[in-house]
Amino acid sequence: QVQLVESGGGLVQAGGSLRLSCQASGSIFSINAMGWYRQAPGKQRELVALISSGGNTAYADSVKGRFTLSRISRDNAKNTVYLQMNSLKPEDTAVYYCNAKTVPTEYWGQGTQVTVSS
Repeated sequence: QVQLVESGGGLVQAGGSLRLSCQASGSIFSINAMGWYRQAPGKQRELVALISSGGNTAYADSVKGRFTLSRISRDNAKNTVYLQMNSLKPEDTAVYYCNAKTVPTEYWGQGTQVTVSS
């Protein structure tokens, strides 16, 4: 089992920045990748960014150059990923979900709202 605790999010004006954090605990040795997805009203959940256990990152085209995903492993019990979001746009408004992928399942955080006003 993996537990995910998210923090960050909120309301920001267009062009501003926010940072999301997601701390994983439990069976973190089983995690192959961690990252963030988002879901805007009336739309499907979509990938924002992922980082593999080897440190490779992948980003949605819509956030490349604006968002940066990083990971810190402080000990064998916790693993934290940070999503630094710069130059935010109104279309980035969504609920952001932390995700941890293991075999054979994946885990989700509770979601945190990001609202970008124009």
